[in-house]
Amino acid sequence: MYTVTLTRPPDLLARRVRLTTDPASAGEARGHVRAAICAWRIPVDVDTALLLTSELVTNAIRAAAGGRVTLAIRCARGRLRVEVHDPSPDPPVPAAAPADAEAGRGLVLVDALSADWGFYRTPAGKVVYFTLAFQP
Repeated sequence: MYTVTLTRPPDLLARRVRLTTDPASAGEARGHVRAAICAWRIPVDVDTALLLTSELVTNAIRAAAGGRVTLAIRCARGRLRVEVHDPSPDPPVPAAAPADAEAGRGLVLVDALSADWGFYRTPAGKVVYFTLAFQP
């Protein structure tokens, strides 16, 4: 008898969660991303995924101005993709923050640490996302 063990996640897994615009939502989002990575056994750097999730959710909460923020987590084609939906149509802009600034470098981190990132507009606002490629 032969046993087959899957060494990679199935082709498509997804989770979608509505978040409040409370600052604690960044922590809630990190918890959802960590849970998905563990449950789906996704071979990515968990700490990087959580850091980048925090950056996108924090930006979305600032942009939402009382609107809805939604976190979407997908696993497909050898990548983890985290999307954050918010009601603002304004594009995300990486800032050139001074070295001693306490904020303003989030999208620079997203750009440096992700395999890919970007945004697209929707009828309800925009989606900002990042992807992480599976590690060998």
